[in-house]
Amino acid sequence: MKKYKQKTRKSAAARFKVTGSGKLLRRRQNSRHLRRKKSKKTIRKYRILTEVTGKYAKKIKQMMGLA
Repeated sequence: MKKYKQKTRKSAAARFKVTGSGKLLRRRQNSRHLRRKKSKKTIRKYRILTEVTGKYAKKIKQMMGLA
């Protein structure tokens, strides 16, 4: 019987990054526009990637073919 390869969802691959230990990182929200009214401290915080946790992380890993 023929085995099929699992395809990666490219939308998920573009948005998330997998670390060496298997954690998922994502960009922060609210960082794209209307930045004038936001403080410089807040804008700097947007550069830092945050970890995705819980069931959501498990689903994303399945989309990326890691689970």
